[in-house]
Amino acid sequence: MRTRSLLPNPALRPGARPRGPQPDHLAPVAASGTQRRTTHMAASVLLAYPDADVLDATVAVRASTPGLPPPVRERLDAFCDVLSASADATGLRELQARYVATFDLKRKCSMYLSYYAAGDTRRRGTALVAFVEAYRAAGWEVTGSELPDYLPTVLEFSARTEGDDATIAAGLLASHRDGIEVLRTALESMASPWTGLVEAVCLTLPPLDARTQQRYVELVTAGPPAELVGMEPFALEPYGAGADRTGGAVR
Repeated sequence: MRTRSLLPNPALRPGARPRGPQPDHLAPVAASGTQRRTTHMAASVLLAYPDADVLDATVAVRASTPGLPPPVRERLDAFCDVLSASADATGLRELQARYVATFDLKRKCSMYLSYYAAGDTRRRGTALVAFVEAYRAAGWEVTGSELPDYLPTVLEFSARTEGDDATIAAGLLASHRDGIEVLRTALESMASPWTGLVEAVCLTLPPLDARTQQRYVELVTAGPPAELVGMEPFALEPYGAGADRTGGAVR
């Protein structure tokens, strides 16, 4: 039974904000379903490890952006420019090193969405199973080596689904929106070239609600949870450790 609190509700001065970090305001743009799917597919491709295949994909991405809302198009095109400027061997190695230093070594820049809420705890396995079940509910299976909560995979799933299946994809993104916002603001604070890609995705998502903003504050303040004692390494077939970075949602 819920008891009534005897403490007064806190009052804020006019114009005051709750204490703690707040996500920067990034108002969503009006986007059709086709524009949203195109944005998510482009971001899925460009957020992958920058190898020769990603460089080659910039041609297709540039061809797809003219019909997108200007704020989205500008961000995608800007990253294509970064890739083009890094096309030589030395530039590509430097970009790859920066990618690893960003997404593999910084906790608040994880590309694995369930990590933000579950961290290194026993709950992570359950969270990963939820992604697998969501894909299967839409008639999809994940192939490749990446875990099912890998952001480019979720974005590809969003890009390739319509109707009820698109609702499932939207639910995955919505339930992990706080983690996406943590990733976006962490990249922004580092002046990372990948910032614009995550911003482009956020521009096509619904506005943040109060509950998501509160979870964002908690994650930024405390970071992902950790529970290393007594844990055993887990693997969900066909997702295993130590393979390459290929992965995607495939029928």
